[in-house]
Amino acid sequence: MKDYYGILEVHEKASPEIIEKAYKTLVKKYHPDLYSTVEKKEAEIKLKDINEAYHILSDSFLRSQYDLEIQKERNRAQTQTTENSYRENTRNNQQNTTQKGNQNTLKNKRKKTKTESVENKNNVGTIYGLIDLMKNIWDSKPQKRKRKKMNQTDFLAIGLTIIVVLIIGVILWFIPFTNGWMRQLLFENPIFDIIGGLFS
Repeated sequence: MKDYYGILEVHEKASPEIIEKAYKTLVKKYHPDLYSTVEKKEAEIKLKDINEAYHILSDSFLRSQYDLEIQKERNRAQTQTTENSYRENTRNNQQNTTQKGNQNTLKNKRKKTKTESVENKNNVGTIYGLIDLMKNIWDSKPQKRKRKKMNQTDFLAIGLTIIVVLIIGVILWFIPFTNGWMRQLLFENPIFDIIGGLFS
């Protein structure tokens, strides 16, 4: 992303009057007619950037949008720096533990790194913070239980469900405006024809 404030050589908090004054000064300074043929192209490119920067910064809405984008870019850069320092710290910790060659120390450092990464406020909102959170959730998850066999209460629940469905079907059969639909479902449906053929 282009630094429009840098192009116009003004501060980010500059007022519209200062931006306009800087724009006019730079237009006079880099006007292509003031330069020879070799420098003229460079001046034209510079003037194009100056006009683009002034167009964005002179409009209050476009400037506010641009400022938001700058802030997002800075936040991304800060997050990237935090992630890089986290990687570097992790790499250094691993090198230290491998040099010592002590497995107990290695386990303690891993636990310490996990707890530090969860508690570390710099990792909140980063991909590494999310990874550490998911690892902790996974580690604290109870072991997978074996599938239990169906007992009497399960069979009772299934039986009650079937009885309730049959009762609802009988009720719908005797209601006049649903009777036609129930007849169509039972007597014109090929699935029920096959089931009826099994019992006849």
